[in-house]
Amino acid sequence: MEIIDITLGVSNGIIPNGLVSLLCDCVDSGASVGFVGPFSQRESQEYWYGVQADITKGTRYLLVANLSGKLVGSVQLSVSDKANGLHRAEIEKLMVHTQARGQGVARILMQRVEALAFSLSRSLLVLDTKKGDIAEGMYSKLGYVKVGEIPDFALSSSGELDATVLFYKELSLMPVRRKR
Repeated sequence: MEIIDITLGVSNGIIPNGLVSLLCDCVDSGASVGFVGPFSQRESQEYWYGVQADITKGTRYLLVANLSGKLVGSVQLSVSDKANGLHRAEIEKLMVHTQARGQGVARILMQRVEALAFSLSRSLLVLDTKKGDIAEGMYSKLGYVKVGEIPDFALSSSGELDATVLFYKELSLMPVRRKR
């Protein structure tokens, strides 16, 4: 499997079709990634253009997983540009195509996005996921600490309100001065 840090064709404004298809597949299969189905390719393209703008600004990074030449997964890292938050980042939109699930794609993407955060001197990672989602267990296995839950956080494709679970993970970069 190949993991690539991409810039979404910033120079020519072309969004790879694999990203459009990946987002549509995940939304239409019920993944809680900020959208509800049915979800059109046009909506997906518009979303990716927004991601492209953030990448250009330097506030977001995108990693994609290719398996046998096909884009099968992605994850994003949003870095804080606040003066008091330059040590933290948020992991967002971990997505794996339904046909590639169960092959370790998500775990590998998470390991690579953590390495990216480390290389950017980000020592605190935060993320959230739908309560009861398969990713909840994976995050715990990867060393993320569950902070709590927020009820009725996001509308699902079925029209129900789902709770979200908040996690964090500290990466060991250097000793951090903490208030005692």
